[in-house]
Amino acid sequence: MGDLVNLKQVRKRIARDEAAKQSETNRARFGRTKSERNRDQLQAKRASDTLDQHHIDDRTPA
Repeated sequence: MGDLVNLKQVRKRIARDEAAKQSETNRARFGRTKSERNRDQLQAKRASDTLDQHHIDDRTPA
């Protein structure tokens, strides 16, 4: 005869494994330090400022 399997325990183990996979994915997506967020924000601001400096104004002085 085969081993007895408690289905409740199997379901819980599967749910824990799926939750662990999901949490690993979330850590990769959202788990950034404050300094990393600040660095990215500063780089975006610099890029925007550089783009604004190269903007040609089509308005004619009146």
